[in-house]
Amino acid sequence: MRRRDILKLSAGAALAVPRIARAQRERVLKFVPTPDLVVLDPIWGAFRTTHVHAHLVFDTLYGLDETFAARPQMLEGHVVESDGTLWKLQLRDGLRFHDGEPVLARDAVASLQRWMVRDGFGQSLKEVIAELSAPDDRTIQFRLTKPFPQLPVALAGSTTTVPCIMPERLARTDPFVQVTEMVGSGPYRFLPAEFSAGGRSAYERFAAYVPRSEGRQSYTAGPKVTHFDRVEWQSLGDPATSVAALLQGEVDWLDSPSTDQLPLLTRNAGVTAEVKDPSGSIAIMRFNHLQPPFDNVAVRRALLGAVDQADVMSAVAGTDRTYWRDKIGLFGPRSPLANEAGIEALSGPRDYEKVKRDLAAAGYRGERIVVLAVAGSSYLVYVSQVGADQLRRAGLNIDVQTTDAGTMLRRTLSKEPPDKGGWNVYFTLLDGLFNSNPATNTAIRGDGKSGQAGWPNSPRLEVLRQSWLDASDIAEQKRIGEQMQLQIWQDVPYIPLGHWVRSTAHRRNIVDLPWGFPAFYGVRRA
Repeated sequence: MRRRDILKLSAGAALAVPRIARAQRERVLKFVPTPDLVVLDPIWGAFRTTHVHAHLVFDTLYGLDETFAARPQMLEGHVVESDGTLWKLQLRDGLRFHDGEPVLARDAVASLQRWMVRDGFGQSLKEVIAELSAPDDRTIQFRLTKPFPQLPVALAGSTTTVPCIMPERLARTDPFVQVTEMVGSGPYRFLPAEFSAGGRSAYERFAAYVPRSEGRQSYTAGPKVTHFDRVEWQSLGDPATSVAALLQGEVDWLDSPSTDQLPLLTRNAGVTAEVKDPSGSIAIMRFNHLQPPFDNVAVRRALLGAVDQADVMSAVAGTDRTYWRDKIGLFGPRSPLANEAGIEALSGPRDYEKVKRDLAAAGYRGERIVVLAVAGSSYLVYVSQVGADQLRRAGLNIDVQTTDAGTMLRRTLSKEPPDKGGWNVYFTLLDGLFNSNPATNTAIRGDGKSGQAGWPNSPRLEVLRQSWLDASDIAEQKRIGEQMQLQIWQDVPYIPLGHWVRSTAHRRNIVDLPWGFPAFYGVRRA
């Protein structure tokens, strides 16, 4: 071969390398989550990132569309017989797990049995199940003691935990022990070798995933079509670093930039910032009802006068009220159940001296109050800081203990006294659908054992919740919703801290982002 031919080949190879690298990069979506991903088990984490991770790796029997109506997802459909007490669900043909094994009805039965132990909506369903079985490989059968018309909504994952279908061998794990092997049947495979809790996670397109053939993608329902070979999550430590990485094109998608960063992002021609989930989030102050002083309802009621929702929301979302609202009660403003019953408990002038007198009258004597707060770049950091400050201004002896999200979650599950690893107060979020009705809001469970950690005991809330589940008329549901909101000012299972909608930001060539929480089907690079 002549020297000039060798040079031509060398030059061609040199040009090809950048083209190949660029093509490979275009098949990868780089995402910055908020908060960091630390909990993988879909029935363990009430964290937003656990929820998002779950819908990447796993699938659910039903999905929810943008109206929050349940649609068959892993199912071909269902048949309801015996006056609503017999449900027969039929799996779609050809479903496979990431380990290559077929998805069978017994996998679904074991997965749902595990989920129902931990989830408030699932617990309500479990109470009316006479038998849950798999008569054959594709049929899941529910025999109920009474009709439960919201069964599809429950199985679609309408609460903070997700009823993901996993292999029976994993689903047999004790519900109070985390599953760490992530084997689902969703559109992406989890890559355990690339996972670092709170740092990095990676997912690879599952070649054997077969999207639904009909309908359109809507929230978690419809065909889940993927356009990337890999999805990589990377925590970048703080909001400023994350925004800089997006502006420089080092990452493609930033889940939740802080509101004060939005002007910088919107001025950049290469970036789009937008609201994709107008249902928003409600921040809450959650009490431990098992330990003093918040086992005393009078102490909890006194603190209603200490909470200033506008202060909390201003810290989270800035002064632009486009993004937040105060005077928020039990339900988010987009819920048909939203109402203002008793809202004056949180909307009157704040009088901290009166709160101190009320606390003293209730029996508070300066006991140390352990407040759990989360570190990192989450909105919860701001919620926790302002919420703790309001408790301090009310005269409580506050001990703020800040940890990573995983440690905080484990602490919230402890029923021990605060000086033995327990807690008194923590702050969390009720996102979107989870603040829309009494079934999806697990924080209002009042049987002393179910729902989110805190263990409130409110027989009246339990009666009203069951009445709502039984009601089929929207007018009756709204009436019950008002009664429930009035009751939370009496029992105070938690205190709402305001509602806001978060923006998401992405490179302009990342298009077709789905409505709702970050999902990685439908989205593509233009």
